[in-house]
Amino acid sequence: VQFEESGGGLVQPGGSLRLSCVTSGFTLDFYAISWFRQAPGKEREGVSCISSSDEVTVYTDSMKGRFTISRDNVKSTVYLQMNSLKPEDTAVYYCATRWSDRCDPTLEYSHWGQGTQVTVSS
Repeated sequence: VQFEESGGGLVQPGGSLRLSCVTSGFTLDFYAISWFRQAPGKEREGVSCISSSDEVTVYTDSMKGRFTISRDNVKSTVYLQMNSLKPEDTAVYYCATRWSDRCDPTLEYSHWGQGTQVTVSS
């Protein structure tokens, strides 16, 4: 089982990035996938989750309307479109699964990738 995140980088405030999470070793169709992030010295923070039936959960009000999660099961890939980025969005972003078809926050993340760095700065 592998998760490979990409698409991060340095962007100015107000800019956009699209992160990709390419999965392998399992059938993506059956599972919910989440994005979470972690900034230096801070706790892990849930970003968004998409269920196997495409129901979307956004975990933080500050991200609603700015971040959009989507999935392409044919490409075994989950995306995170991030718009209107702010300096406080700076973090390493990870995709992960709880091995459930639903976005159940009571379950622990079981697998995640190496992450991709997002830096928002002028």
